[in-house]
Amino acid sequence: MLPCVCWLQPILVLLSSVFWTRGENCPATCQCPDPHTVDCSGRGLTRLPEEIPLDVRRLLLADNWIPRIPSDFLVLYSDLVYLDLRNNTLSYIEPGTLSTSSRLVFLDLGSNNLTEIPKGTFGESRSLIKLRLGNNPYLSMVNEDAFLGLTSLRELELERNALSTLKVGALSQLPSLRVVRLEGNPWVCNCNFANLFEWLIENSHKLPNGVEGMECSLPMDGRRVALTQLSKDSFRECQATLTLTDLLIIIFSGISVSVVAIMTSFFLASTVHCFQRWSKGAKGDEEDSEE
Repeated sequence: MLPCVCWLQPILVLLSSVFWTRGENCPATCQCPDPHTVDCSGRGLTRLPEEIPLDVRRLLLADNWIPRIPSDFLVLYSDLVYLDLRNNTLSYIEPGTLSTSSRLVFLDLGSNNLTEIPKGTFGESRSLIKLRLGNNPYLSMVNEDAFLGLTSLRELELERNALSTLKVGALSQLPSLRVVRLEGNPWVCNCNFANLFEWLIENSHKLPNGVEGMECSLPMDGRRVALTQLSKDSFRECQATLTLTDLLIIIFSGISVSVVAIMTSFFLASTVHCFQRWSKGAKGDEEDSEE
């Protein structure tokens, strides 16, 4: 029996060292269910925890009171693939903060206090597949180039925010996009919404429920209208385009006005000059008659 104990001893030592290392590297207020996961959810944190293992792959920080992410926070965590920051008090993400995580696949920033998504927020996180930005009640602006470089992004959640409009370019720059959620926003049915409406109709298969349940308010009286009741003709006044004939008429009219203005100026100048010469001649005749 002694030989068995001697044989098992190295294994027991190895296992004990693994568990000891895991507990040693885990932040005091968090749990680490496996060597590459740090779970700090619901800990009442008001800032990011310290002493997070550098080889962390899944970082769970949901349901806390974290107001900001330091711009250099992710520089050292090159292995991070999953970051959950939902239900915190984030109001702003400094551009470039998230671009250093080249392997990031999943990012949840939902249920925060974000007000805008500016250009460069995500850098060129080419590995990002799923991005959650829903349930930010103050999020009213998404830059047209906010998602530029996210070539692998398949799922984008922007539901239940404060968006009244969204540039189509923000979505058309996502070549891998398969699912997008935009319901629950206070869209306004004006000309700024016309292009987005057309995109939604053409890409309704990317919406979990199509345009069902989506509404926009009329700019005149604020009345809410279901998108299913609208068509491209509803925005025909916004789609007025100039034909080649119209452009030629405008150009010809501009040239004609310019020519008329030049001729009028020349005529007035000539008239003034002749009047001055006539005045001088008349004055000379009067002087001669007096002599």
